Amino acid sequence: MASEERPAARKPYLVGGAEFAALYDVKRLQVSQWISRDHTLDYRYAKIISGSPYWLLQFARQFGETTPRPRQLNETELARLVKEQSPGYWVGEVEQLPPLAGQAELVALFQLPSGALLRKAMGTGRLRPADYTLSGSPIWLLEPVVEDAPALQAGARGVEWAINEKVLAALRDGSYDGPGARIVPRGRAAGKSTK
Repeated sequence: MASEERPAARKPYLVGGAEFAALYDVKRLQVSQWISRDHTLDYRYAKIISGSPYWLLQFARQFGETTPRPRQLNETELARLVKEQSPGYWVGEVEQLPPLAGQAELVALFQLPSGALLRKAMGTGRLRPADYTLSGSPIWLLEPVVEDAPALQAGARGVEWAINEKVLAALRDGSYDGPGARIVPRGRAAGKSTK
């Protein structure tokens, strides 16, 4: 990272499982197999957001060179992801990421009774558009959402949209351990811990 100061519009380059698969021209299931069966991929270079892993694009683009059987990177897909997320910046370590939040984290942050209210606010434009849509899931930079909280609160009917200061502090300092902070295994993997 060249600079510690970043304009609010800039975001770190990330990929979810679907984008990771597209970078290597494989099905998304293959990415899961790299984690669970082959153990060639792990969550060290991923941030868990709303129960799903999102890897640093810096890591993902070099992944194919580190596998026992080298894999060819799809340069066209890489360029598409960079263009889609621009203006952005490269991050080499998960700890360098700014605070990020998905739907589960925002539900906890605003103390909402369900994700339905959050989705309604998204659908009506009351909640700012997500900064990313990766693997079909919205992700926001935390600070702009927090800055918008007074407007959300002013337009609220029946729900306060009050910020839980403990959740906010934990999201900011990277210690958040609430809903969405862990991957919840499904199927046969449900008996095994993934993080």
